[in-house]
Amino acid sequence: MSRPARAPARRTRPLGAAAGALAGLRGRGLSWPNPRLTGLGTGLLTTGAMLGFGCLDALLFSGSPAVYSGFFLFACVACAMWVRPADLLAGPVTVPLAFTAGLLPINDGGDGFGAQAVGVFTVLSLHAGWLYSGTLLTVLIVLVRRATLVSQRRRQRPTRTTRPSRPPRSPHCSGAGQARSRP
Repeated sequence: MSRPARAPARRTRPLGAAAGALAGLRGRGLSWPNPRLTGLGTGLLTTGAMLGFGCLDALLFSGSPAVYSGFFLFACVACAMWVRPADLLAGPVTVPLAFTAGLLPINDGGDGFGAQAVGVFTVLSLHAGWLYSGTLLTVLIVLVRRATLVSQRRRQRPTRTTRPSRPPRSPHCSGAGQARSRP
């Protein structure tokens, strides 16, 4: 039993103003990177980026939470855009973890585990708005991507043709059974 060959998936072009902007960027040789990371890969990349930027922020800006939070929004957008379609739900889960991991170098905690934990929780409580806004931004991008994928699949699905109705096959409902019962 052989399976029928599947047609390769078609890529659809974006519509509207986004199409014009992307066409302008591609015409200049610039385009948005198109990596497709797994949920684990997205989490590791985002966490590593936030931890690295937290260290850089501690060295250059004396641990400024505003600079760190601004970079967090960029990391949220990258996470939501680069996660593969099968793992879209992993994006909103990984960004709060990445935000927390990146706070380790910039918190004002002292020496020891307890002091570091208190410093991280203090920064989390004072800058929860940035955490919520970044997570919400990731959720919105993921939902838009999911809705776009669902609509593309529906457009590419072949339309089913309905078969014409046939008379029932039951002998009780067919005309032959009624003809025999007549005297």
